[in-house]
Amino acid sequence: MKKTYYVCKYTPIELLQAFGAECVNLNGMPQGFEQADQIAHPNICGFGKALIEAVMNGEVKELVLVNCCDTIRSVCDVLEESEKLDFLYMLDMLHSEGECSRERIVMQLKGLAEAYGAYRGTSFDEQAFRDAFQAPEPIRGPHISVLGARMGKELFEMVQQVMPYPVENATCVHNRSVGEMNPPKDADYEELLSWYAGELLGQVPCMRMLDHTGRKRLYNDPNLKGIIYHTVKFCDFYSFEYAQIKQHTEMPLLKIESDYTVQSSGQLLTRLEAFAESMDMEQYAGKEKKMGKGYFAGIDSGSTSTDVVILNREKEIVTGIILPTGAGAAIGAERALEEALKEAGLKREDIDVMVTTGYGRTAISDGDKSITEITCHARGAHFLDPEVRTVVDIGGQDSKVIRLDKNGAVVNFVMNDKCAAGTGRFLEMMARTMEMNLDEMSKAGLEYKEDITISSMCTVFAESEVVSLIAQNKATDDIVHGLNKAVAAKTAALAKRVGGEEKYMMTGGVSKNQGLVKTLEEKLGTTLVISDKAQLCGALGAALFAMDMVKISKIRRYKNKNYKLYPKMSFQI
Repeated sequence: MKKTYYVCKYTPIELLQAFGAECVNLNGMPQGFEQADQIAHPNICGFGKALIEAVMNGEVKELVLVNCCDTIRSVCDVLEESEKLDFLYMLDMLHSEGECSRERIVMQLKGLAEAYGAYRGTSFDEQAFRDAFQAPEPIRGPHISVLGARMGKELFEMVQQVMPYPVENATCVHNRSVGEMNPPKDADYEELLSWYAGELLGQVPCMRMLDHTGRKRLYNDPNLKGIIYHTVKFCDFYSFEYAQIKQHTEMPLLKIESDYTVQSSGQLLTRLEAFAESMDMEQYAGKEKKMGKGYFAGIDSGSTSTDVVILNREKEIVTGIILPTGAGAAIGAERALEEALKEAGLKREDIDVMVTTGYGRTAISDGDKSITEITCHARGAHFLDPEVRTVVDIGGQDSKVIRLDKNGAVVNFVMNDKCAAGTGRFLEMMARTMEMNLDEMSKAGLEYKEDITISSMCTVFAESEVVSLIAQNKATDDIVHGLNKAVAAKTAALAKRVGGEEKYMMTGGVSKNQGLVKTLEEKLGTTLVISDKAQLCGALGAALFAMDMVKISKIRRYKNKNYKLYPKMSFQI
């Protein structure tokens, strides 16, 4: 039997089941939109393109839509022209709950029943209709809720894997609450449809309903331990609710956005893991081990460099190594660890625990635990200077600003990794364009004369702009200052979003860029703390977490007291 796919919680799936349908929510995330981009408008949201992609790939033959928004209307038009579907129907669901709306929905239900029954060659089965109402079993204990716009099943499965509590999918299509009361007995067809129309309209409203105050019940649950708020790129409806929740809840809150492709879900993994760690760091500390030789290693596998720190039992840095990552994270980590052990005069078996972090952390199989670079940079920065409250790290492939509390716990963080804009890779590409190495570029721009503005942060367009400036015989210092100013502005904007406050510390290799540091200090209106261990900060934090995994005396044993849950956390990309 063919499956009948639907995309909205207002879809009358019980009515379709009464005609023999097997209803399935269409919520997969494709690898990309190769076919959808050829036949659909470029501004259709990722979910709309995912629907088109599924149909064009032959996965779907029967589809019932609801006019949620303009995207769904456009998708319906595209799919009608494609002639790929055996059955396509769109319900005109009104966005209000009044009596007139209810009467209109009854008419819509009758139209669908007539069309679907004729297509199937079946008639309405009242018993099947009644049996179709099965209320979902809610999560009753401590849990995390995913709210906002629909989340693809692949991304939701990733969320489930990394969170420290059970996860409830309460996004727009999944918080369905039809038939919480059984259909009325001894009712005829007209009465059943009238009751059913009321049930459909009376659900926990989506943000497209005129009155969506009833959504507060989704986040006023005393068992909630945290909220992940998901939005889809180009969809504005749910951004407003996020702002409201942020103002009215005290629980940990993470905002993420996807374009509805599998690739975008992978980009979000670091934020999800860091959010999970901030809620329950003890759970992420790994299995405790017995004290051996008393040496602990942290490996920070970045896209550009791999850094290793080895600590002794007194939390003293025995050695710190920085090497280029090279072609593979695992090979680069092995090479850097060998070099660190050689410099420290140690063997691999002398290391009691090894924790990995950074871009390539999961590729390193030799580690005892992997922890995100956000949590590790926070730990390392707090160790280097306990007065630091904001950490700025411009990495090779992303930039991040992390806000800490007085105990060094992550209060808030924000990342930019959608493109190379404002990252170390951006600076590297610009240095190559200007035929300079990074050391030369780090000193240029300190004594500029003309205040040049680089108008584009896109690496490709910025490169063209730099080439044009070179052709105009602009001074090297002036061009470099313009680049530094562009990166500093981007970073300062992240700091503002995260609520940055004194003291500021800059970590990572880009902290050696004197011109950028000076320009960023001007943008922030403060002085940046630059430790001589700045580039080792992530590896240092990883090594400190490695120490936490060892059973030692109760006096010195890490009890997670410095990484307790902060009363209000709000994280966003």
